[in-house]
Amino acid sequence: MIRPFQGMVPKLGSRVFVPDSALILGDVTLGDDASIWFNCAIRGDVNWIRIGARTNIQDACCLHVTNGKWPLLIEDEVSIAHNVMLHGCTIRKGALIGMSTTIMDGAEIGEGCLVAAGSLVREGFKAAPHSLVAGWPATTKGPLTEGQRKLLGSVWARYVRYKDAYFADGWPPAEAPTIEDPRPGFAEGHPYP
Repeated sequence: MIRPFQGMVPKLGSRVFVPDSALILGDVTLGDDASIWFNCAIRGDVNWIRIGARTNIQDACCLHVTNGKWPLLIEDEVSIAHNVMLHGCTIRKGALIGMSTTIMDGAEIGEGCLVAAGSLVREGFKAAPHSLVAGWPATTKGPLTEGQRKLLGSVWARYVRYKDAYFADGWPPAEAPTIEDPRPGFAEGHPYP
């Protein structure tokens, strides 16, 4: 379900996959070939959310933001595994966030990072590019191995193929609704509720 909120309509790139059980609302932008999977909630109702091209948000993820302070940025070719919670953080290009991880306001996961499943990334935590982050609370464990780097590149590419397989099976590409008087998003001056 893709819904406007206070006149802000989600913006979708080409060949985006969003099943009916996912909710995308408000000031949200999805890049080309992004895929949002079953039972995800992506709420751009109090700040903006940007999700890059070829990024996948897997089943049962929750993405939200902080009013007036922390938007959510997920760059290109990122994989967000099942049941992850992201809140007002930044995930740089090519990162992989493991299942059932929570990443809090103001945290930044560097390019090509791997955050291990079940991690809690505290507010304001910064992960250097191409590092392994793990734990409760999470700490940086060191640089990625060559095998871990290959894993990161394979997951996002596989999810592009998965969503294309759904299209081939007759599932339609996602379309944003149209409304009579769309309003600009939070970055363009929309007042915070």
